[in-house]
Amino acid sequence: MFYGVELQSRLLLGTAQYPSPAVLCDAIAASRTEVITVSLRREGADGAGFRDILKKSGCRILPNTAGCHSAREAITTAQMACEVFGTTWIKLEVIGHADTLQPDPFALLEAARILCAEGFDVFPYTTEDLILGEKLIEAGCKVLMPWGAPIGSGQGLRNIEGLRTMRAHFRDVPLVIDAGIGAPSQAVQAMELGFDAVLLNTAVAKAHDPVEMARAFSDAVASGKRACDAGLMPRRNMAEASTPIFGMAELLA
Repeated sequence: MFYGVELQSRLLLGTAQYPSPAVLCDAIAASRTEVITVSLRREGADGAGFRDILKKSGCRILPNTAGCHSAREAITTAQMACEVFGTTWIKLEVIGHADTLQPDPFALLEAARILCAEGFDVFPYTTEDLILGEKLIEAGCKVLMPWGAPIGSGQGLRNIEGLRTMRAHFRDVPLVIDAGIGAPSQAVQAMELGFDAVLLNTAVAKAHDPVEMARAFSDAVASGKRACDAGLMPRRNMAEASTPIFGMAELLA
C-alpha cells in the first residue's frame, strides 16, 4: 500500500525508450502493472499526445523528476507535474553524480521536506543508507525507493547485505527497489528479500520483445513475493541430508 492506495500488482513500470507508442501500450498491458512512471522533462514535443496514451492505459501515473540536479529543479518540476497530471504522487529524483546517476542525499532531503510540507506524496529515489532513510521518513516520506544498481546498468542488486539490512530496519515502511534491475531473476531476488515492489524501465523497453519481457517481469515479481511469503529455507554452511536415516534398511556384511 502506497499513501493509502492498495495495489494488486507489485511491478511499477517506466514509460521511456520504447520503440513505439503501440509497443509501450502492449507492454503496459502485459505487465499487469497499475502504476506507470513518466518524466515531465522528457516527454518530447508531443507531450499532450503522450499523456493521452498514458491515461488510456488505466494506470495510476507516477510523475518523476528525472534529469534534475538540484533541489530547486526537482521542486519546480514536481509542482509542474502536479498541474499537468493532476496528482500529488511524485517520484523524487535529484541526481548528484553524472556517471553513476547516484542521488544527491542532501538535495534529495531538502526537496523531500519542502514537497512533503506542500502536500505531495513523495517516492524518493535513494540509496540503501539507513540514516538518509530515517531523515526522509522524518521529512514526511511514507515510501523509500533504494536503488539496486545505477540506473540502466542492469547489474541487479549490488549490495544485497545493505538492502537486507534496510529491509530489516524499516519493517513497517513500504520499500521499492528502483533502478538497476536488468533481468526477471533479479526482480525475483528483490522480492525474496522482502521488498514490496520493483520499479524498472530499461530492461523492458530495450528488450528484443518488450511485451514478452514485461510479461516475464510480471510473473517474476509475483513469484518472488509468493516465495517470500511461503518462507525461504535458511542458508547453511554445511550439507544436511534430506533423506531421513531413521527407518532405513541396515545391510549386513
